[in-house]
Amino acid sequence: MSGGGFDAELLAGFDTIGLTTRGRRSGRTTRTEIWWWHLDGRFIVTGTPGTRDWFANVSADPAVTIHTPLGDYPARAEVITDPAFRRRVFTDPATRWYTTQATLDELVATSPMIEIRFDGAYRGDPGDSRADPPLDR
Repeated sequence: MSGGGFDAELLAGFDTIGLTTRGRRSGRTTRTEIWWWHLDGRFIVTGTPGTRDWFANVSADPAVTIHTPLGDYPARAEVITDPAFRRRVFTDPATRWYTTQATLDELVATSPMIEIRFDGAYRGDPGDSRADPPLDR
């Protein structure tokens, strides 16, 4: 994404981000503090197997906002279903902790996983602050 203040390498240095999603039923925005990883040039958010509201929300509405100390960034979440890439994520040394919570096969098959994409992110309502460009800081 072009725009002042956006630097993928700087963003990759943060382990924890704020992820704002829009409720699939309520329509209200919800912010979740969550880990992310920058693997193979992709920003990845995942979790242990189980139901997660943030995952259900992005499955219904992929427009999200990423919050870091550098600023707030509109983005789009894409559900990752490719088993080979999911396995790659869970076998990376940075995500080793997850394999202490479930087997690798269970993680690959059932964990929520999204890619955060900053290219072409948009929000349908122009009055929604998530449609604004990233903030320069």
